[in-house]
Amino acid sequence: MTERIIGIDLGTSNSAAAIIQGGKPTIIPAAEGQTAHGKAFPSVVAFPKDGSAMLVGTPAVNQAVTNPENTITKAKRQMGTDHVYKIEGKEYKPQQISAFILQKIKKDAEAFTGDKITKAVITVPAYFDDNQRQATKDAGTIAGLEVVRIINEPTAASLAFGLDKAKQDMKILVFDFGGGTLDVSIMEMGGGVFEVMSTSGDTKLGGTDMDLAIMDYVKEEFRKKEGVDLSSDKKAMERLREACEKQRLNFLA
Repeated sequence: MTERIIGIDLGTSNSAAAIIQGGKPTIIPAAEGQTAHGKAFPSVVAFPKDGSAMLVGTPAVNQAVTNPENTITKAKRQMGTDHVYKIEGKEYKPQQISAFILQKIKKDAEAFTGDKITKAVITVPAYFDDNQRQATKDAGTIAGLEVVRIINEPTAASLAFGLDKAKQDMKILVFDFGGGTLDVSIMEMGGGVFEVMSTSGDTKLGGTDMDLAIMDYVKEEFRKKEGVDLSSDKKAMERLREACEKQRLNFLA
């Protein structure tokens, strides 16, 4: 089998991956197919109550409402911290959860290409610190991948935009508002060189925060009208989160 390097966008809410085939990028499909809003791999890991095998991606999403206490989402926000997820008497670090997602991507990529995948380039928010970047590398190692490079997400977007425009001189702004992070970068391109002029962002601001704001509003309105506080009902809160996320995505589509 041919050894390939895979490019991975390890996202807060969803992840995606691609390889180069015939000189062009090819998106890796998940075994379950694409999600409703684009990316192939939901960044979700679930541990079923019946003790059956761990679920990753789309199968895990279906556990979020029925089994919220054993379903982990948005682990990217905890990368580089001492946070520990406690599930059924076991403890998992954020990089371990991210590794499960990377393993899923690796497995589906190998099934799609028929080749062995051992190396990866992984993107991270421009404002990730050294601990967060190292945790991302560690996740790759746990997943059985040699992380040959960590690339800032705005830089990756600029490269993708400018590869066929390498001879042109231009200045571009990359606005990356993701599920959990915000990056804004200004870059200059010219003579095949890409230079980051300035960057700013927030690793704790993304679509997830919009969902939470909508949830708080709906929850408070429901309390006022019905006299019921949903906060203590994990399943109800997860259903509310899903509904708010769906409405936000539909509004932005």
